[in-house]
Amino acid sequence: MKNRNRRRRLLLCAGALCCLAVAILSLCLGNVHFLPMDLPGILSGKMGSMSRSILLYARVPRTLASLLAGAALAVSGAVLQTVLANRLASPGIIGVNAGAGLGVTLCCAAGILSGYAVSCAAFAGSLITVAVISIFSYRTNASKTTVILGGVALNSILNAVCESITVLDTDTAMLSIDFRVGGFSSVSYLRLIPAAVLIVTALAVLFTLCNELDVVALGDETARGIGLPVGRYRLVFLVLAALLAGAAVSFSGLLGFVGLIVPHFVRRYAGNESGYLLPLCTVCGAGFVAFCDLVSRLAFAPYELPVGILMSVIGGPVFLFLLVRYKGGRRYD
Repeated sequence: MKNRNRRRRLLLCAGALCCLAVAILSLCLGNVHFLPMDLPGILSGKMGSMSRSILLYARVPRTLASLLAGAALAVSGAVLQTVLANRLASPGIIGVNAGAGLGVTLCCAAGILSGYAVSCAAFAGSLITVAVISIFSYRTNASKTTVILGGVALNSILNAVCESITVLDTDTAMLSIDFRVGGFSSVSYLRLIPAAVLIVTALAVLFTLCNELDVVALGDETARGIGLPVGRYRLVFLVLAALLAGAAVSFSGLLGFVGLIVPHFVRRYAGNESGYLLPLCTVCGAGFVAFCDLVSRLAFAPYELPVGILMSVIGGPVFLFLLVRYKGGRRYD
């Protein structure tokens, strides 16, 4: 046990260091390159106003956005997998991201573009989607594979509604085209700060509820035997997962598979204990999305590939592999 805990702590430290390294590279690399040791001087204005503007108003919000989106989507996926008892559940696959996307699209159609309104609309859309999936799962006693397939169907319906709105309203289509692809090229502080507050708050609350999440993972009968009000805590965890996914989608767009790939990787090397799982998902998810964003910016320079496309190319084959290997999300150690 001591060796396993030591390995987990080493993984957490290594993940945090890799995440920090990727963040520094994201600040330094692009069409204009900076040296890491020059960053303090650029921010203080000693090395020219142009360099300071590029760093402060383009690189910093983009880097923060990629880190926050990765952390939020990865932790949301880990929580959904635990609460729904299905390792193939993730915000992008069961329709949570699409629900948040519908909320943002409706905001754009109504001409509401302020930060908090968009974040709240995305959260409401994701929460409604989680509620529908949960009710479908527990009322029909559906199998794990059926829950996933139901989520995929709901995802398609919500995306179809979004597409219908954009077809009927060309102004909305122009506003939401970057959002539907997924990426951070147009992120601003106005959109980022409200969502960042929600993400940090939800993560802080989840970190204090790790023990309760582990008890919920044992199953309803065992949790009730211990004395935990399962229904109340399941609702809390689903709301927090929806809040994380909705807040991330509000500024990042429809990024897929983060909530599937990262928790699977972390569970494989650190186990299922939430006290280690959630912090590791936070740093690994943040570093993974920031790295993918960096690759999408540099691979075809001076042109830029939206990071959502790159992540779909990576995530699609991984999802198929997991679907075949674990036969619909069956539990594994």
